[in-house]
Amino acid sequence: MDLENLARAVWERIVPSAAPENAWWVLTALAAALAVVVLPPLWHLVRPAVTIVHELGHAIVGILVGRRFTGFVVSADMSGLAVTVGPRRGFGRVVSTWAGYPAPAILGAVGVQIALHGWAPTALFAALVVLVISLVFTRSLHTVLAVLATAVAVGTAWWWGSPAVAALLTLAASVFALFGAWRHLGAVITGGGRGDDPAQLAQLTGVPTWIWHLLYVAVLAACSWWAWTALAPQVLGA
Repeated sequence: MDLENLARAVWERIVPSAAPENAWWVLTALAAALAVVVLPPLWHLVRPAVTIVHELGHAIVGILVGRRFTGFVVSADMSGLAVTVGPRRGFGRVVSTWAGYPAPAILGAVGVQIALHGWAPTALFAALVVLVISLVFTRSLHTVLAVLATAVAVGTAWWWGSPAVAALLTLAASVFALFGAWRHLGAVITGGGRGDDPAQLAQLTGVPTWIWHLLYVAVLAACSWWAWTALAPQVLGA
């Protein structure tokens, strides 16, 4: 394939296309996402994707508030760490520390809107670009493998999937990110330690950990409600 044909093929896979009209694909995506989160073997296989989004949430918000992102790690136990360099205290440190747990929920809610409005191919391409760039900032072999596996899955869906398949997979991944955000938050609320984000925020601000838990719940609930307002007509009308 010459450069011109390659560019044309890439462009054809970026431009928006109409989402499927039948509601079956929405129900299929919801069922798949729920199964992945609920069934332990599937959850353990794909939960690194939620951790990657969590850590990139720290990184992106840190960059936006003027901190320097130096790298991130996804551990074998699926915990993670993103390092941004800047003042040890203050607004930038607080918001970059806060951003991890909401990141999968925000991405999931936006992804639902994207999938239902025909922008799934564009979103998959954007996700692939972000994942490839993030490889530069990986700081362990396990992190490299986790990011590569996610990038391969996204790239395969983007390049070889039809618009209908791209929409279904984007919606399933988005709902999975929402469910995964709730599962991760539930884990930190019920068994979090001193090194987890809410405890660090309490140390940085003096605001009790339970307040940060409530704030996270409020953000995830708002994201879930926004996603449901788009999904409800499809699900209830099926």
